[in-house]
Parts: sequence; structure tokens; C-alpha cells
Amino acid sequence: MSSYDPRSSGCTPFEEELINAMNDFARSTDSPAFDTVGMVHRTRRRRATLVAAFSAVLIAAGGGSALASISGSTSQTTPAASTVDHAKATFLLGGVTKEPIAVDLTGQDLATAKGQFEKAQLKLGTIVKVVSPGCKPTSVVELTPHSPKIVVKGDTVNVKLCAR
Repeated sequence: MSSYDPRSSGCTPFEEELINAMNDFARSTDSPAFDTVGMVHRTRRRRATLVAAFSAVLIAAGGGSALASISGSTSQTTPAASTVDHAKATFLLGGVTKEPIAVDLTGQDLATAKGQFEKAQLKLGTIVKVVSPGCKPTSVVELTPHSPKIVVKGDTVNVKLCAR
């Protein structure tokens, strides 16, 4: 230990000697060479790749869910009567893709409609039974709001069921 080094307050002579020896060693050794620019580029490239992959997975899952809900709701049998207005029982789901997604619930039962609302993260409002010609009992006849109005996540949709 050099007598010219200032003494730290509260340190024993052994501790001061140890600190001075470590400082001398740190000053005498070469610092390791890091390719910081290359490290930053690799990190950004990995991050960009992960974000792109994650986004693609989310888009595929969301699009697949939306297509499944649309095809699932329209593949079931609907009443063949000419008095049924499909536009009144169709809602346009916005905010999922660039264009709103039409979901037709005409002739579906209440459980199916609730499932579609859960998938779209919509709230079920009031449920009213109305008399409507050409519909099967307890099937969806009308939604409020319905197309051409667009509903987004969190909106409330009221349902009118066939009372016949």
C-alpha cells in the first residue's frame, strides 16, 4: 500500500490494501474487445424477427377465428322463408381486420349467438321475444345494432328471438 493513497473512512488497513490491489490489477489489464455495433444489430434483428413471427401468428389466429365464426354461423340451416331479413340479424364486427367482418346469426339459437358474442368480445344486452312469420321458435330474428352499423369489442348487442 502506498503511503500517498488517501485513507478511506471506516476501512481497516487490510481492506484498503485489498481495494488498492484490485484497482492496480484493473488498471494494468486490457479491457476485453466487444463488438457493440454487431451486438446491437443482432439484438434488433432477433427482436424484429420475433415480433414479425408473433404478429403473423396473432393475425393467423384472429383471422382463422373470425373465418371460423363466420363459416360456423352460416353453415347451419337457416329458415327458407322469404320473409326473413338476414340484414337485421347480421352484425358487422369492426376492429379485427381492415374491413369489418359480417356475422349472420339469422335462425341461430341463443346459445350460438352468445358464443359468437363471446368470440367477438361483445356484451349481450336485452333479450326480447317477438312474433315474426317464417321463423323457427327461439331463433334469432333481429340484432340491435345490426348491419350496416359496425360494432367493436365491448359494445352491447340486444337480441330479438322468435316467439312462435
